[in-house]
Amino acid sequence: MGSQFLSATTALTRRAVFGLAMAAGLVLATQMPAEAAPKTGLTLGMAVEPTGLDPTIAAPVAIGQVTWQNIFEGLTTIDRNGKVQPQLAESWTISPDGLTYTFKLRQGVTFHNGEAFDSSVAKFSIDRARGADSVNPQKRYFASIDTVETPDATTLVLKLKQPAGSLLYWLGWPSSSIVAPKSAADNKTTPIGTGPFKFVSWTKGASVELARNPDYWNKAGAAKLEKATFRFIADPQAQAAALKAGDVDAFPEFGAPELIESLKTDARLATVIGNTELKVVAGMNNAKKPFDDKRVRQALMMAVDRQAVVDGAWSGFGTPIGSHYTPNDRGYVDLTGTYPYDPQKAKALLAEAGYPNGFSFTMKAPQMAYAQRSSQILQAMLAEVGVTMTIETTEFPAKWVADVFKGGNFDMTIVAHAEPMDIDIYARDPYYFAYKNPAFNELLKKVEATSDAAEQEKLYGEAQKILATDVPALYLFVMPKLGVWDKKVAGLWENEPIPSNVLSEVHWTE
Repeated sequence: MGSQFLSATTALTRRAVFGLAMAAGLVLATQMPAEAAPKTGLTLGMAVEPTGLDPTIAAPVAIGQVTWQNIFEGLTTIDRNGKVQPQLAESWTISPDGLTYTFKLRQGVTFHNGEAFDSSVAKFSIDRARGADSVNPQKRYFASIDTVETPDATTLVLKLKQPAGSLLYWLGWPSSSIVAPKSAADNKTTPIGTGPFKFVSWTKGASVELARNPDYWNKAGAAKLEKATFRFIADPQAQAAALKAGDVDAFPEFGAPELIESLKTDARLATVIGNTELKVVAGMNNAKKPFDDKRVRQALMMAVDRQAVVDGAWSGFGTPIGSHYTPNDRGYVDLTGTYPYDPQKAKALLAEAGYPNGFSFTMKAPQMAYAQRSSQILQAMLAEVGVTMTIETTEFPAKWVADVFKGGNFDMTIVAHAEPMDIDIYARDPYYFAYKNPAFNELLKKVEATSDAAEQEKLYGEAQKILATDVPALYLFVMPKLGVWDKKVAGLWENEPIPSNVLSEVHWTE
């Protein structure tokens, strides 16, 4: 009996101890923080809100920075290294004479509204971009195409009027995105593409929301995020505050270089300095006195200390350039020494051109920080050689496009040209510089006539030298990509070979 009592007592005691331990465990569990679920959404900041969401009908780069490779895709694409890769076209062949491109299209691809992608859709997109009534911002990309043929649902044949050595690159651009016939007309406000994200909503003045596309054709490249929100914050101080507060997770193009050092002290944030294609140039009206005189343009270039512009306008971040070309581009030649900073030689050349006492003109400068700051520094430098510059702030994009880009009503302006490899703008007629040089135009034709990369690079080098000598614009610097984002965010592009915010590989590491 004694032993039975002891056994029973021991059992009761064990149960009591176990119960106390369980209770203690529950108390501890309630006091310990729960393990956070992995984040599946991202809020990304942008300084400029897009004017619409269809990159095939309007030029502002902000459109592609929201939609390209997120909502819309092309026959080809451009990767984070600036290389052309297959996309909706899985492969292609080019005839020996360079006049026939035959694309093998991917099968099983559908748009976000369920519409199937095939050769007829690809033909619709290309014909829409190149047609007589096309408003495509890069319509010239398609000018070499003579006919678009569809021998079967998975084959597209482009027959050209003349060789176009850059065609595969152009087809990867946002303006060459493939759109569906049924939804194309509404893409400006409700974009529908084939990409890894679907459009959800656009709150004007605030944000655009995207959601993961569960039916994306490329399972290996499917989005890792469930949701992505683009928030539009123009003021740099507000951008910094949003980052510090965690209201935005990333600002891939942070707008205030002078605040970068203060953000580096935040242990939660990473600052990533990459490169871009943003060439800051002060374009002159070459058809208007005194800028129609090459000597005047050359003198103004010698009056400018490029490194001082970079230091003063962009806190030392940026690369001085001597032509309309960046160190990222193939065939780059450093031509900053063609007309280096030399105020005395600048004065002498102005006198030779008939302006011993200088002259006065107006700079139409957009409201963006880089344009305003650069203009103020140029104003002081030109004053040193007797040239008086008045700065007129011009609202961008609407008024600038109307007055400068379309109207040609300006003396000088300053903008960052965002398109990669856009040296061909100096061969366009009309273009706002009003620059004309038949020898330059001929070089650009030769570039397109060959698909030999080495020959193209040599020709691009010659073209750069012509611009560095003629100075149709004051070549200042290439803007850096100042990225600031949460250290746990991975997959954003550090460099920007094309203006974009590609989110397909973006994810949280914890």
